[in-house]
Amino acid sequence: MKPGIPKGTRDFGPEQVLKRNYIFDTIKQVFIKYGYQPIETPTIELLSTLTGKYGEEGDRLLFRVLKRGDKLAKSLENQPSANDLAEEGLRYDLTVPFARYVVMNQQYLTFPFKRYQIQPVWRADRPQRGRYREFYQCDVDVIGSGLPLYGAEMAQIYDDLFTKLGIDVIIKINNRKILAGIAEVAGISEQFVDMTIAIDKLDKIGIEGVRQEMQARGIPANAIDKVAQLLQIATPADLKPLLASSATGAAGIEEVAQVFDFLETSTTQEVQFDVTLARGLNYYTGCIFEVQAKNVQMGSIGGGGRYDDLTGIFGLKGVSGVGVSFGAERIYDVMEELQLFPSDTASSLQILFIAFDATTHRFAFQCLQSVRAAGIHAELYPDPGNLKKQMKYANSRHVPYVALIGEAEMTNGQLTLKDMVTGEQASLLLTDIILKIQRRT
Repeated sequence: MKPGIPKGTRDFGPEQVLKRNYIFDTIKQVFIKYGYQPIETPTIELLSTLTGKYGEEGDRLLFRVLKRGDKLAKSLENQPSANDLAEEGLRYDLTVPFARYVVMNQQYLTFPFKRYQIQPVWRADRPQRGRYREFYQCDVDVIGSGLPLYGAEMAQIYDDLFTKLGIDVIIKINNRKILAGIAEVAGISEQFVDMTIAIDKLDKIGIEGVRQEMQARGIPANAIDKVAQLLQIATPADLKPLLASSATGAAGIEEVAQVFDFLETSTTQEVQFDVTLARGLNYYTGCIFEVQAKNVQMGSIGGGGRYDDLTGIFGLKGVSGVGVSFGAERIYDVMEELQLFPSDTASSLQILFIAFDATTHRFAFQCLQSVRAAGIHAELYPDPGNLKKQMKYANSRHVPYVALIGEAEMTNGQLTLKDMVTGEQASLLLTDIILKIQRRT
């Protein structure tokens, strides 16, 4: 049988894993810097937890887990629907499981509760560049406060992280209340969800496609014209008089203004208001965020927003939260395309020992123990003698230093250290080699 893996999933070799870990470690450092704590939730959640939280498209993309044993056999007896065959599903995102976690553990938490979570999620999507069925999300959320301070903090986290990774981005901000105000002014408040679903596809299908989508959803032509007109407004100040008749829209404009006030002197990346930003998930109620990389064709590499009562679905009413997510897979692809990974990221090995014969090989093994004891990642090539073969291995491992040990090195205790980047060689005592690598690290 020819081996294979499911569409939309990927294997990762050592070099790729090391680069991904560089992204994860950098993200984690930023999360911790801002006072967030780690949690983890199960891969499988009850379908009752997942369904109805993400909108119609989200429900369609859920991976459902079949019942097992007698439960499955009993369900199959009576022409079952898909929902009859499954009680559980793979998590679609990390936010809804987080809300469930908060409700189940509220007596142990101190609010506002700030958490981060780095785990894989699954979506039965059509695989394409930058879109996978299995991928990691890196989420940061604070729950228990609706203050605009935390909305600004989310933008700061995006700014901080992408600056550290060397990615130039645009951080876009809008507010679902502004979109609700647009629906209200257009006279289609009851079709708000239909409107936002259409607007969320703007970057893929263009404004004419959005018009057609709204028309297909039964939105009247005059309302479509009004919505299209308002989607062309560039700033909250220009939008404010046009939404004056909507208290909800005015509240959204004020919330966006407060976030920008906090961010006035605290970000280096570009932050801009975008009235067309919709975010398709139904649970967002306030400020929403999306991040796009400059200089590369890629979808959003981050997104999130405020939710006023997501925990209310699980029985804890009136608890506001806000959070954002980083798309690790797309960030990886962007960094690969723009060659942003540090040169030493591809190797976990810091030095390779190469011996010329069996006697020096045993001496090299003793040196290896001293280097490892100093906390340095080191390896000894197993077969001494063939220098060309050993150097080829060193190159394939992207090792920065090679220590060459022949009879002279073993006799005088000064090893030949070769810098694999510059090609320079020097004779050094083992203690000096250890210090040199430690300083480099």
